[in-house]
Amino acid sequence: MGLLSSVMGFFGFGLGTSIGLVAGYYMFIYFQPSDVKDPIVRPLVEQDSSSLSRMMPEIPLWVKNPDYDRIDWLNKFLETMWPYLDKAICKTVKNIAKPIIAEQIPKYKIDAVDFDTLTLGSLPPTFQGMKVYTTDDKELIMEPCMKWAGNPNITVSVKAFGLKATVQVIDLQVFVVPRITLKPLVPTFPCFAKIFVSLMEKPHVDFGLKLFGADTMAIPGLYRFVQETIKDQVANMYLWPKTLEVPIMDPVKAMKKPVGILHVKVLKALKLKKKDLFGASDPYLKLKLTEDKLPSKKTTVKPSNLNPEWNEEFTFVVKDPESQALELVLYDWEKVGKHDKMGMNVVPLKELTPDESKEFTLEVLKNMDPNDTQNEKSRGQLVVELLYKPFKDDEAPKDVEYENAVQKAPDGTPEGGGLLVVMIHQAEDVEGKHHTNPYVRLLFRGEEKRTKHVKKNRDPRWDEEFQFMLEEPPVNDRIHVEVLSASSRIGLLHPKESLGYVDINLSDVVSNKRINAKYHLIDSKNGRVQIELQWRTSS
Repeated sequence: MGLLSSVMGFFGFGLGTSIGLVAGYYMFIYFQPSDVKDPIVRPLVEQDSSSLSRMMPEIPLWVKNPDYDRIDWLNKFLETMWPYLDKAICKTVKNIAKPIIAEQIPKYKIDAVDFDTLTLGSLPPTFQGMKVYTTDDKELIMEPCMKWAGNPNITVSVKAFGLKATVQVIDLQVFVVPRITLKPLVPTFPCFAKIFVSLMEKPHVDFGLKLFGADTMAIPGLYRFVQETIKDQVANMYLWPKTLEVPIMDPVKAMKKPVGILHVKVLKALKLKKKDLFGASDPYLKLKLTEDKLPSKKTTVKPSNLNPEWNEEFTFVVKDPESQALELVLYDWEKVGKHDKMGMNVVPLKELTPDESKEFTLEVLKNMDPNDTQNEKSRGQLVVELLYKPFKDDEAPKDVEYENAVQKAPDGTPEGGGLLVVMIHQAEDVEGKHHTNPYVRLLFRGEEKRTKHVKKNRDPRWDEEFQFMLEEPPVNDRIHVEVLSASSRIGLLHPKESLGYVDINLSDVVSNKRINAKYHLIDSKNGRVQIELQWRTSS
């Protein structure tokens, strides 16, 4: 009986289930509810901000919040400039980090810490919007919303106790809303004295960390601990109202206007010491006012002369006669290599009586350290005549030489002619196939001049000046500038190779008096060279 009831129950369940499914299907198809209403469709403009945020969580701030302005132009700018900003930022980070690392590693008995790889990747940060505040104070307040999901490759190697560990940072994400305040606003470039940075909310920081090639963030609990620690530490230091202050210039000095003109006449030098191995020195003098960012002014070179006479005049704009001083540095000109420093001295402007000319006979010192015993050695004397003329009754400055002004040619310049000055500043992204020890060769009217060599450097800096005295303006001439690399090893295999060249038309230099530009090198992939050209005349 038990078996029979079981069989009957099985068939009853199967039959009942089948009948139920068929009946339910027909009831769903043929019996529809009569009280169903059409859905209400509302336009987006009628939705509140919280509803919009739920529907579109990634909507930009300039859409969510009317206080934020749209700055797509900045994102386009960053996209175009990012390959260059990447190199510049990484280079700056290295320059800042190296002295800090060198100072700290002895405390922890570490041999060395080096950047094996440092690049921010190909993805630039994006700005979702920016809020700008208007105040009655002399300040500019901005709050940009920055999101950066980048693909950087930062590899740091640590050497200690004969072992080497490699740490790699990858897949970096940073979401931050800083408040940037530029104040006080001043009439001196860059027009603000300090930068204040605060965070308006805790930043979101996410990254991957590889140690010995293994992902350390996969360790249970470590990922959340590191992320929360970074958030808390950064927030404790910079969350508003706490700020990071970055000084750009002294606001007191930046607000100062020119108060006078310093006239300097370099007369002569006496009993200078011989610097060249064969023959006398080739002296020239550099002059500069302290606390002034303008380039130094230079006298002409007096070849093979230990008692040179210049009788050359210069003018400088004075902003603070109580704190500024005239710095004079004497050099021995060298045809090849770096010019040798022969000595220096300074004259504080507070030692001058306004509107009274005064002659100074200055000892040539090695440096301005009063405790340095080497300053007791005789290196010769400099004779200069100084005259400080203050402006009267808020008189507007006249005949003031600014950064872009061109000096006059020295006495003896041919009438109708002038002095062509070529300053080779630096090169970028130059690379040879066999070696990269760059130097620059100038060819002009059959005359050749060369800079010093810089070993193993793709971004060399020379800051060397060359002069050509001409009988007439070079309006139809060109100057050939070529970056070369010379092998540092003895041998005939690839002793020299060209890294690129450029031919510069000088007609623009004659008409504009001064050109400072970067030129793309021909026969080079990405190489550029920065050259400043000046055409100085006696008028």
